[in-house]
Amino acid sequence: MIMDRFSLKILLCDDSVMIRKKFIGMLNENGFTNILEAQDGQAAVDLCKEHDPDLVFLDIVMPNKDGLEALVEIKQHNPDIHVVMASSVGTQANLLKALKLGANNFVQKPITMDLVLDIVNKIIDGRGDN
Repeated sequence: MIMDRFSLKILLCDDSVMIRKKFIGMLNENGFTNILEAQDGQAAVDLCKEHDPDLVFLDIVMPNKDGLEALVEIKQHNPDIHVVMASSVGTQANLLKALKLGANNFVQKPITMDLVLDIVNKIIDGRGDN
């Protein structure tokens, strides 16, 4: 299947409404319209099971279920979902743990559109990050 920015299904999971809205605005401005959003890890897992997104941006520190716990469940459901962990409190330990648990990439907040476009273009081109 040929994938482009119009068909790419993206799930954005962050407990901050402000961060989600800003991120979705950036994505929309760059032609991405197939976007789901979740406010915590459990909602992200549920949406992944229901919609099988191509790409998930997953915050690490969240209520109910943190990003690392959600990552494990998402990858168990569908190992092909490309998961990018995002954190403002990115420690080396969290980075290593996330990669060990199956994350494809890890980004520090604030996330720039250039970084997002780089990740997305690699996925569209079929290069991924691993």
